[in-house]
Amino acid sequence: MALPINIRDLVHGETVEWERLEFKQGWNPEEIVHTICAFANDINNWGGGYIVVGIGENNGQPVLPPVGLQQNQLDHIQGDIVRLANQLQPNYFPITQPYVFDGKHIIVLWCPAGDNRPYSAPSTQGGKAQRHRYVRFGSHSIVARGVLDVQLTELAARIPFDDRVNNQASIDDLDLGTIQAYLQEIKSELYAESTRMSLTEIARAMLIAKGPDEDIRPVNVGLLFFSKTPEAFFPRTQIDLVWHRDFTGKSFKEYIFKGPLHEQLRDTLSFIKTNIISEKVVKHKDRAEVDRFNNYPYTAIEEALSNAVYHKSYEIGSPIEIQIWPDKIEILSYPAPKPPVTNDILGSKKRIIARDYRNRRIGDFLKELHLTEGRGTGFPSIYNAMEENGSPLPIFETDDESYVLVTLPARGNDQASDQVNDGVNVQVEAPKFNTLEDVVAFSNGVNSGVSDQVSDQASDQAKEILNKELHTKIEALLKAVLNWEKRSEIMRTLDLSNHSSNRARYLDPLLEIGWVRMEYPDTPTSPRQRYKITSAGKRILELITA
Repeated sequence: MALPINIRDLVHGETVEWERLEFKQGWNPEEIVHTICAFANDINNWGGGYIVVGIGENNGQPVLPPVGLQQNQLDHIQGDIVRLANQLQPNYFPITQPYVFDGKHIIVLWCPAGDNRPYSAPSTQGGKAQRHRYVRFGSHSIVARGVLDVQLTELAARIPFDDRVNNQASIDDLDLGTIQAYLQEIKSELYAESTRMSLTEIARAMLIAKGPDEDIRPVNVGLLFFSKTPEAFFPRTQIDLVWHRDFTGKSFKEYIFKGPLHEQLRDTLSFIKTNIISEKVVKHKDRAEVDRFNNYPYTAIEEALSNAVYHKSYEIGSPIEIQIWPDKIEILSYPAPKPPVTNDILGSKKRIIARDYRNRRIGDFLKELHLTEGRGTGFPSIYNAMEENGSPLPIFETDDESYVLVTLPARGNDQASDQVNDGVNVQVEAPKFNTLEDVVAFSNGVNSGVSDQVSDQASDQAKEILNKELHTKIEALLKAVLNWEKRSEIMRTLDLSNHSSNRARYLDPLLEIGWVRMEYPDTPTSPRQRYKITSAGKRILELITA
C-alpha cells in the first residue's frame, strides 16, 4: 500500500526536514533498527521520520541517481523489517512500501512517533547485545544518555494533542472526498489505491484513525483536516478577520473562515490577496525600468498566517484573529510559543531554532501541501519578504504565556514622497474593476496604489458590476443620503414603497458593505433611525458619476 506522501518530494527533502530522513544505500539491520527506535521515540516531537533504503547519502543528503536494490531483495528485506520490529520493546512496526524511483527499486520505511514510548532496541544483532533507548540528534541516531534519557522518560505518557484519539467522534466524521482531494493534490500514489479502499482502510493508511476495527476512532489531526466541520469537535477552530475602514475601530467588517484547516487557511489568504494587497509602480527619470512594490508582501502574510495555524493550540477555544488596519496587519494566535522561545528572542532574532513543535502532525500535512516549511525558516522568510518589498520590519510579540502577535506594517506613502523628492516619479495604477470585491476595495482606499483619478472606462466597469451584483439604484440611493434621512424619505426618493422587502433589496446591501451607516446602529429598528452616506460611499458615488 502506497504511503500518503509524494515520494519524489520526500527524497528531495522538500516536505520533510533532513533530520527526519535517513538514506541507506544497502540493507544494514543493525543501524536501521537503531533509527527505527529513534524515530519511534521522537524526542523532539517532529513526528517520527523516514528511512529510504536503496539510496546512498553524503553528509545527510541523498546521492542520486539511486543505486537501488535488486528486485529479489525486496521480499527478504520486508520480512527482516518484521523481525527487527519485534526486537524493539515495546514492539513497534514501521509502515513499509517498495517504490520504483528513477528506474530503481527502493524501500521506504515510514516510522511515525510511537504511542508507547520510550522504546529500546538491541545495540547489536549478536546474542550478547545490550538494550538502549535511541533518539535522533541532528541527522544521527544515538543512545539516549543523561539529560536526553530523562527527557525521553518524561515523554512516556505524553501524546501530542493532534495525534490523540478523539473518543467523541466516529470514523464517519471523516470525509472521504476531502481525503482523496488531499491525496490527489500532493500526488500520492495512495490516491489511485484509495478508489478501491474503504474509509477505514484509508484512514489507517494515513494514520488519521486508530483503534480496533470494532471501535476505530479518528485522531484529532484527521478531524482538523478531513472533517467538513472541525469546529464541531474543537470549538472556534476558525480564522476571524476584521477589516477596519479607518483608525477609529468603529467602522469595520468581520469575516469568519471555517472548514478544514488547509481550506480555511487558503480561503483567508485568497481574501487578503484579492481585497487587501495592491501594487505600486515607480517610474524613474534616468532609466526605462520601473520598480514595483506592494503595500504588503504576500509571502510575509502567507508565512505568518501559516505559522499561526501550525503552532496554535487547538485545545484552547480561541480562533486566530486578523486585524487589518489602514497601516498594518496584525495576526494574533494562542497560546505563546513553546520554550525556549520567549518575547526577548522573538524581538531580537531573525532566525529561531525551536524544534519542540506543538503540532507535529498538523505540520506534516501543511508541509505536504507546501503551505509551510517547518524548518525554522518562517521568521527569515517574513523578514526577507518585508525587506525586499521596502517595508518596515515585522514586529513579533508574546507575553511568554498566552499569545503571539505578529504585526506587518504597510509600506507607507511617506516612502513614495521621499522618492519623488529624489527625482523619482511614483505612478499609481489606474483602477481596474473585475469583481464587486475590486469595487469595495477601491471604496475603502485599501488599495493605496490605485489612483483616485478614474477613466470613463473604469467608471463604466464599476457601474456594470454594481448593477449586476447589487441593484440599479446605487447612485440614486447614495445621493438620497448625503444628509441624514429616514427610510421613508429614502424610499420616496427612489419611488419605492416603504416596505421591509425594499429595505432588504436596496438599502441593506449598502449598509453591509459600509457605504451607508445608521444613526443608531445598536437599535436598528428604532423609530428615530436615520441613514447617511459614509466616506467609502462618497468615493463610490464619485466613481460612478465620473
